[in-house]
Amino acid sequence: MNFSTICYSFKQGIKNICRNSLFSLASVATISACIFLFCLFFSIISNIQNITHLAETTIGVTVFFDEGMTEEEILALGDGIAGRPEVKEMEFISAEEAWESFQAEYFAGMEELAEGFAQDNPLASSASYEIFLKDISEQDMMVSYLQGLDGVRKVNYSNDLVAGFTGLNRLVGVLSAVIIGILLAVSVFLISNTIHVAAAFRKTENQIMRLIGATNFMIRAPFVVEGTVLGLAGALLPLGAMYILYGRVVSYMAARSVGAAGGMGGVLKLLPMEQLFPTMAAVALVLGVGIGFFVSFFTIRKHLKV
Repeated sequence: MNFSTICYSFKQGIKNICRNSLFSLASVATISACIFLFCLFFSIISNIQNITHLAETTIGVTVFFDEGMTEEEILALGDGIAGRPEVKEMEFISAEEAWESFQAEYFAGMEELAEGFAQDNPLASSASYEIFLKDISEQDMMVSYLQGLDGVRKVNYSNDLVAGFTGLNRLVGVLSAVIIGILLAVSVFLISNTIHVAAAFRKTENQIMRLIGATNFMIRAPFVVEGTVLGLAGALLPLGAMYILYGRVVSYMAARSVGAAGGMGGVLKLLPMEQLFPTMAAVALVLGVGIGFFVSFFTIRKHLKV
């Protein structure tokens, strides 16, 4: 295959697109809608997974112990907990540290109110462990283990939050698969019809080319180029739109979170564009070009009789 053949195939493929402009625009629009939704759901799912991962490191399980247990007994019990495979890290908070933290939060600006407790720590039985897990999905199993230990008085954990992340992740995944699958089928149908119309329009020309010795490749290549170009255009347009849209959303969320208080501020943070876009763009381009190439390739083989 020489350079002139490539130029001819590309030129004829572009001509086919212009001749069938209505079908071509419909094909590009449908592929663009499909890939835009793919990019949208890809970014949503990726950010949900990132939030869930951050939650694993910032949302812990707090364990309180029975009254009367000494700090040595609590530390000994903590050694056994730390040996569990689910545990990523643990932090021991003594009764004195718990009281100091309480004073700083609830008596800020009114320190004189706390002076009445100077010789009597009201949180003397509040020594605890803050436990962070390697995988937040193992939280229920870890909580059951902790609640079964002798000396454990109470276990605090965020079960609803974990269940919410898991359920939302599953729902978005199923919904995106259904919508993208429907649009993908429509894209295949439209490109197939575009190629079929182009083949019918050039049927006589193709028969003449066959009679003068043109190869199957020479005849079919322009149609494959046509489908590939439609798929490429259908991928580039939504990628450009998504790049602008996602960049603005990230900037908006960053501006809104400046100075925000609360422990969830570091968790509810969107992935940066440079981390998300390369993978999303690569998959979108492969999807768009792949649809255009393979649909046109098999359509022309099936319907073009020369």
